[in-house]
Amino acid sequence: MLAILYGGDETTMMTIERVLIVGLGGIGLRHLRIARKLLPHAEIRILRREISSDLPIEANGSFNKISDAIDYAPTIVIVANPSSMHFDIATTFAQIGSHLLVEKPLTNSFESSSLLVDICRRNNVTLMTGYNLRFLDSLQIFRQSINQEVVGKPLAIRAEAGSYLPSWRPRLDYRASVSAQLSLGGGVLLELSHEIDYLRWIFGEVVSVWAKIDHKSNLQIDVEDTANLNLEFKKQDNTGTINANVNLDFYRHDATRLCTVICENGTLRWSVIGGTVEKFSQGSSSWEIVFQGHQGLDETYFAEWHNFLESIDKSSRPIVSGEDGVATLKIVDAARSSSSSGTVIYLADYQSRGVDQK
Repeated sequence: MLAILYGGDETTMMTIERVLIVGLGGIGLRHLRIARKLLPHAEIRILRREISSDLPIEANGSFNKISDAIDYAPTIVIVANPSSMHFDIATTFAQIGSHLLVEKPLTNSFESSSLLVDICRRNNVTLMTGYNLRFLDSLQIFRQSINQEVVGKPLAIRAEAGSYLPSWRPRLDYRASVSAQLSLGGGVLLELSHEIDYLRWIFGEVVSVWAKIDHKSNLQIDVEDTANLNLEFKKQDNTGTINANVNLDFYRHDATRLCTVICENGTLRWSVIGGTVEKFSQGSSSWEIVFQGHQGLDETYFAEWHNFLESIDKSSRPIVSGEDGVATLKIVDAARSSSSSGTVIYLADYQSRGVDQK
């Protein structure tokens, strides 16, 4: 039996005997390292295209046939391969009762993600979507500051995320990356869908979407490299709506990830890269740092894993559920429809139109 700590408190004992990690790219390696630290006695195997003799020391072995991985009957499965492959893998293991942590996005389409959630529900499987930014302490403080109206009620939202795709993984030809290829579920909307997820987490459900999606740069990719979205949120006090302008791109050289919320009595600003929450109060002449975080990426993934294991242990809903993953993909799908049609898409009765991803 293995004691797991959740949020610093020791809870009930649980046993995780077999772990399967699907995909061994950068994110798969991170999950492997964390799994071994949290579950030192578990058997951890990798599902990948080829059997390799040079596996990381944290792994106990690998499979290259899905039938062998099914026979292994993993207790939990971490799905970290390209998003275009998430649905087939996740549904296969949900049907044998494996609990799932699926890296974002949940799948590469709204329709398939909805089906996945239904299958997991029918098989009593815990399904978590891997939006790890929710576990950043700076984002949690930012959300709390907005909810507590420290500078009044929010009036407008500006979110932006941009960086130069070839610099993401300097040792890899960016043209061969998942992010650059339509067939693998790439494109700025899916790759940077964290913004949509955290805005929903803070402000609630989206009422309507207007979007313009394009390929503007000279990057040699077959997916969109820019997306401009206007998301209309219903105010939580039912007094109207609030708009968020969201700008995403693959070509910005000064890497930026910011969210600014303009409020009645000042402005709040969150920097993902800097880990800061800042406040500009009415009558001030400068920004005031409200919070300075010092988390590394690993800490967000450890927190994500703790919540995943706790959700399995207590049969509770994860902080980022499968339903959250579906909601984000519905907005992505609506954004594609809006860009294609040039119209505002209202989500209440929206059904996927199968719009091409480009």
